[in-house]
Amino acid sequence: MGRGRRHRGTSKRNQIEKSKENVQRPLKSDASFDSNFQKPISSNLDFEEYYKEQRIVKAKEWDSFMEILRKPLPAAFRVNSNGQFCDDLRLKLENDFMESLQAEAVESGESEAIKPLPWYPKNLAWHSNFSRKEIRKNQTLERFHEFLKLETEVGNMTRQESVSMVPPLFLDVHPDHFVLDMCAAPGSKTFQLLEIIHESSEPGSLPNGMVVANDVDYKRCNLLIHQTKRTCTTNLMVTNNEGQHFPNCKTKEASDTNHQSIDQLLFDRVLCDVPCSGDGTLRKAPDIWRRWNSGSGNGLHSLQVVLAMRGLSVLKVGGRMIYSTCSMNPIEDEAVVAEILRRCGCSVELVDVSHKLPELIRRPGLKKWKVHDRGGWYRSYKDVPKSQRDGVLKSMFPSGKSDKESTGGGDRYGDMTSISSDESAEEVCDLPLERCMRILPHDQNTGGFFIAVLHKVSPLPEFQEKINQRRNFSTRKNINSCEAVSGTVVTKPEEGAEEDTILEEVVSENGFEHPENDNISEVGIVELAQKLDDMGVRREVPAMQGKWKGLYPVVFLRDETVINGIKTFYGIKDESFPLYGHLVTRNSDISSHGNVKRIYYVSKAVKDVLELNFSVGKPLKISSVGLKMFEKQSAKECEANCCSFRITSEGLPVILPYMTKQILYATMADFKNLLQQKSIKFLDFIHPQIGEKAAELALGSCVMVLVDDTQLGSEPVKVNSSTIAIGCWKGKASLTVMVTTLDCHQLIQRLSDRSKEVENAENCFKTAETD
Repeated sequence: MGRGRRHRGTSKRNQIEKSKENVQRPLKSDASFDSNFQKPISSNLDFEEYYKEQRIVKAKEWDSFMEILRKPLPAAFRVNSNGQFCDDLRLKLENDFMESLQAEAVESGESEAIKPLPWYPKNLAWHSNFSRKEIRKNQTLERFHEFLKLETEVGNMTRQESVSMVPPLFLDVHPDHFVLDMCAAPGSKTFQLLEIIHESSEPGSLPNGMVVANDVDYKRCNLLIHQTKRTCTTNLMVTNNEGQHFPNCKTKEASDTNHQSIDQLLFDRVLCDVPCSGDGTLRKAPDIWRRWNSGSGNGLHSLQVVLAMRGLSVLKVGGRMIYSTCSMNPIEDEAVVAEILRRCGCSVELVDVSHKLPELIRRPGLKKWKVHDRGGWYRSYKDVPKSQRDGVLKSMFPSGKSDKESTGGGDRYGDMTSISSDESAEEVCDLPLERCMRILPHDQNTGGFFIAVLHKVSPLPEFQEKINQRRNFSTRKNINSCEAVSGTVVTKPEEGAEEDTILEEVVSENGFEHPENDNISEVGIVELAQKLDDMGVRREVPAMQGKWKGLYPVVFLRDETVINGIKTFYGIKDESFPLYGHLVTRNSDISSHGNVKRIYYVSKAVKDVLELNFSVGKPLKISSVGLKMFEKQSAKECEANCCSFRITSEGLPVILPYMTKQILYATMADFKNLLQQKSIKFLDFIHPQIGEKAAELALGSCVMVLVDDTQLGSEPVKVNSSTIAIGCWKGKASLTVMVTTLDCHQLIQRLSDRSKEVENAENCFKTAETD
């Protein structure tokens, strides 16, 4: 087994080394090195020369541009619009922290400590004038730091770079849309897309749409699963496929038109946020100063084109795709968009969204640029020596033409580009690239970002699909990973999540386990990665080979005894909340005796995609699907009941409106008391009737719902999205909470804040009456 692992690891390293050879290495500047490596480097002469030559900003702005790049990036965060305490958190930011942090802001020379991003809807996204490091280290900011940390961990907020929040806002997502996030890890944009789908759907109902979040690296899929788990959604599927080869799930014959299933997986919206050199994140990742070179962007250009073309291939006619990068390099930005438009002809158009989000400062895309290589600067492809043309491609230039094409009689897309007869003149692209968006750091104190909105008007040309297939095959040979292509490890470090926080239980829970008879490894992939980290070795885990190695398949739960037991125990009516056909599990969750450990609930849209995937040979490698709704309990009390499955905390908000049994209603006093004590005997409830009701419940899992004092005794109470409830375990003489200590602490804090607001309102009312 050990020899097998070494062989696979060596093979992967060899493939990565080969991919590095395809990237031209420019001369290194003296500014890229520092004898004292602990001193942060914030300059690179190659970087400055490159972007001055590309003229991404005017000469008079250059000093401001460079000055802001050398400053730490301010922290930004977003309130979950679907969170139960969305309004509470927004009010706390507006009425508490904006005032309490102001003194610290003045001391730092800033006019405001925190403020809502003016272009983000409903004051849900916020910008802080403190960097993440300052928030962590400054003692006067400790309360604010603890607030951010707690609310992020429980899923009420997401720390996310402000420019990273932009692409989903231009995607125009509706609740019935099928959305593909092609390169999704670490997952904050996926989280945002799910918020939009749920926020715009009917209250109390599951959206008809779904999000497929894909990433090529199954280790980063763990991070993606961990991030999106906090959304508590049944409308998500996480897949582990190469984006440029995303499967074409299509049956040979169309199904009948009863709208009960789908015969092809196409998407209404596609987010193609591609791997890039990432120099737009210099303020957050200053190590990029040291390792930046123009070869990184050149080496990624081809991959970015094929990723975008694959996204357009699986996009429905009439659909919209966002192409975005966190790079300022036109070779990764405008050049890729221009090549997309050339390949697609009139079937795809670049959308003008300059009227959307008017308070977001953005600049139009470039119309001209040059290409840099170790051989120097090139204005046109015809100037590139033949020896350099493996690394410098004609698609990198504004015209996208070779010398022969540029002097010939036009091209098949019409006279869309022009080249001056003067060989020393720069090419100027006549495609409408000004419709692209460039977000520059010094405009609104952000990172750098590039966005293009594409609309699919008609099917792609048939010949283009064949070309795509050949190019995809070529790309597969040269690119082993979206993460390591150019000699620079390419990441998407936008969201502020730490990969090292992903725990083993997150991995195993979602099916990332090695089958018992698999000879790849004696230890799990996460344990191996952690050992390598402890040894100070770069994480190079052997690549999994084969369809299901290291990943357990999803299976539908067909056991009617289990399903009927759940329905009976919790009083769920199938017509209002169908279980059969919507419950799935991993075969890793099925014991040798056939018993199921964990059960996930999927929406109708996800159910249809699962069935399609099964019918066409399972080309989608599914890392996670649906929402964990039920978990097996081995307590002795379960033996006396027809149901041994408890409702999980993440599944409770979805299923609670459809439960008619095992519900206990409690007032604020008893609810907070249980959260603080964790377990209370029936006789010790503040309101005796609550203890009596608890004693009448069946042994096992139950739910406690918070109600007003006036509602107590008038059960059942209609629940909605604002209802506060927790999962509990009813024993023979006591009731115990079944939520984590962190969740208990967060809930107590939120309830205390609400009590203070009610008390303040009452005092104000009394004062007004006295006056």
